[in-house]
Amino acid sequence: MTSNPLEELTLARLQRRTSMKWRTHPADVLPLWVAEMDVRLAPTVADALRAAIDDGDTGYPCGTAFAEAVSEFASRRWQWHDLAVARTALVPDVMLGAVEVLRLVTDRGDAVVVNPPVYAPFFAFVAHDGRRVVEAPLGADGRLDLDALAEAFARAGASGGKVAYLLCNPHNPTGTVHTVDELRGVAELARRFGVRVVSDEIHAPVILPGARFVPYLSVPGAEDAFALMSASKAWSLSGLKAALAIAGPQAAADLRRMPEEVSHGPSHLGVIAHTEAFRSAADWLDRLLRGLDDNRRLLADLVAEHLPAVRYAPPQGTYLAWLDCRQLGCPEEIGDGLAVVADLAGPARWFLDHARVALSSGHVFGTGGTGHVRLNFATSQAILVEAVSRMGRARRDSR
Repeated sequence: MTSNPLEELTLARLQRRTSMKWRTHPADVLPLWVAEMDVRLAPTVADALRAAIDDGDTGYPCGTAFAEAVSEFASRRWQWHDLAVARTALVPDVMLGAVEVLRLVTDRGDAVVVNPPVYAPFFAFVAHDGRRVVEAPLGADGRLDLDALAEAFARAGASGGKVAYLLCNPHNPTGTVHTVDELRGVAELARRFGVRVVSDEIHAPVILPGARFVPYLSVPGAEDAFALMSASKAWSLSGLKAALAIAGPQAAADLRRMPEEVSHGPSHLGVIAHTEAFRSAADWLDRLLRGLDDNRRLLADLVAEHLPAVRYAPPQGTYLAWLDCRQLGCPEEIGDGLAVVADLAGPARWFLDHARVALSSGHVFGTGGTGHVRLNFATSQAILVEAVSRMGRARRDSR
């Protein structure tokens, strides 16, 4: 086993996978879109799953081991010592958990504030559950704009009803890691306007060198908020469903109102895997983060060499790069061509059609996303080099 989990699998081995990342597009496409990592499972996680399968331990989830493991990890990793197991609940995954929490603190027709460009399912899940989305766009620097947030809170509450704020911490797709001062500002505004905060912290363990993650619930003023955590991104467990909803001290009574059947949604094997990841796979995570840091810097060099018109601000967290391709002049309309994904447009569609590289289309992330692409760099350096080289050649050949 190599010291870098991202360098353990060849392209040929990865192409044997049957997951969405590798089967949505034809085999000649290099997929750098959906947030699946090109890694094996952490050994301790794989061992725990094998033991469960050997024992036929495939029933319903039970107990608080997952919450205990997350609490211990948070204490060691982030010096957050107040994650109380009694204020947690099992949920099927982070987005479904967010919907269930929003149901506790808002009613149909109420407003949910988001910060675009932001994870596209925020829009779909909120709207499909009968809530209305109110946008508070990120600032020009890609960070939280507290003035815009205050204006959105006021606008959302002007027509009456309850207001919630779905925070992405760290932020997807930009990879911004919010500072303690920014989060204190959020908490102050939420208190002033009576807004309930729900913090999606699925990427919390994926913090790259130079940044520090701050759990929202650790910030003074966030006592009536909620957070959602999972091992799915940091340890590549998206296919093993499980997540944890966490309530601040003043939100505990709300969390107790969550329907009991919600806890039946997580997979028992998922709970086992996520628990083991938080409990015993920190060393594997550290090796992964070093590999991601190397790829983050490599990507900067590759973009400068092959796509000089593209602007790239290396992320502070996640393994997602937000590339500003507006100077490339790619048409934004959605069309046919070779793009097999219905919501593909602009540069993402162009690079799929002409370079055979699959990226996430920026327009689905809301205001500020048009003309951008999101690139997943959690892959081997050989694949990353080949993908960006293809993109550069396609641009040169198109002139």
